[in-house]
Amino acid sequence: MADKRFHLGWFMNFTPDEWREPFGQGGRPWDGKFYVEMAKSLERACFDYIMIEDKLMVPQTYGGSAKASLNYGMMVPKHDPAPLAVAMGMATQRLGVIATMSTMAYPPFLMARLCSTIDSLTNGRFGWNVVTSAEDLMAKNFGMDRLPPRDQRYEMADEYMDVMGKLFASWDPDAVVLDRDAGIYADETKVRPIDFEGKYYKVRGPLNTVPSPQGRPIYVQAGASPKGRDFAATHADSIVSVASGVEEMRKFRADIRARAEKFGRDPDTIKVMFCVTPTLGETDDEARAKYERMLNSPHFIVDTLASLSAITEIDFAKYDLDKPLPEKLVTNGESGTLDKFQQWGSGKTLKELVVAGGGGLVSSVELVGTPDTVADRMGEVMEEVGGDGFLITTPVLRVSRRFITEVTDGLVPALQKRGLARTAYAHEKLRDNLLDF
Repeated sequence: MADKRFHLGWFMNFTPDEWREPFGQGGRPWDGKFYVEMAKSLERACFDYIMIEDKLMVPQTYGGSAKASLNYGMMVPKHDPAPLAVAMGMATQRLGVIATMSTMAYPPFLMARLCSTIDSLTNGRFGWNVVTSAEDLMAKNFGMDRLPPRDQRYEMADEYMDVMGKLFASWDPDAVVLDRDAGIYADETKVRPIDFEGKYYKVRGPLNTVPSPQGRPIYVQAGASPKGRDFAATHADSIVSVASGVEEMRKFRADIRARAEKFGRDPDTIKVMFCVTPTLGETDDEARAKYERMLNSPHFIVDTLASLSAITEIDFAKYDLDKPLPEKLVTNGESGTLDKFQQWGSGKTLKELVVAGGGGLVSSVELVGTPDTVADRMGEVMEEVGGDGFLITTPVLRVSRRFITEVTDGLVPALQKRGLARTAYAHEKLRDNLLDF
């Protein structure tokens, strides 16, 4: 019998929770315990991994100031994901932890050393979400006037990944011998400089960390442009996508698999995870009413547009909510997100575009109903798409204990009952669990 199971991940921010809502925790504290509890809940539900998003600036594109970002807690405050990944990883035993870190912010040696260390601290369950950053405001925090053009960023990132691979390979897997009688910790013949000198990076090496349990972390990527898809198909173990419906999901996965084969990779080793934002209720009508309340809340439109402005560097505050966008917008920021949102030529007003992306622009397909209804729909979608899994998130990436419980104690058992989600981990390391089916 064919294995119907698909993978489950969770996409979140180290930002305030659903602080304005009755079931939030009020936006505090910042000691990480809320998210550590969340990780434990996801491990109980046998999720593959939890992924922490990140940005490296205080957004001020929407309305030309930081007012919306700071007043509404939109993408700021945002704390560093790497220490949180360690805390979550050390509080769990099987759940993978993914941290977003930018190639524009970390020198390759520092990145490789950090990844190796966290992979060791989590016993082989760490992953790195590879981003090149997409905001000029970020660039100004790192000594640049602006980011390089997108194509150049990917060219730099390709070379960066080459350096990373060589650094991880600078110690042979058996370099640590621990010969107590001879007094030898590591064999110096199995550790070597990499002497890398490329167009953008120059690194001597070797790493000064021992080989980590996975050898290197899992690489996660979310490229949507042609350059981004090539980069992801070349390097990623798991790819994050926000598509527009089942057919676009199917096309995206098929395209990634074709690109992977072109680059000499086995496409089955790449797990494409589609972002979804389920809305769950005890009845389908209750779930639908909850969904409509979210779309019509006084904060939803502005929160969504402020978030979108931050990542695309386009000020959506200057456009009339009740009219279509006057032109097709282009950006040096996150172009895939922008293209999905604007649906150029659809004739929809700006407000209708926000509502059409219900769930905060992060849902590839609408999932509204009871756990059983949503589980059935997820199974149907994945059968049509062909695999590989879903990355669950929340509207504008804010989460509450209530929503976590609805998913882990409602939706996941419904998926498990249908043979669509694992009921136990088969392996200890993240890479092995991703490749299990």
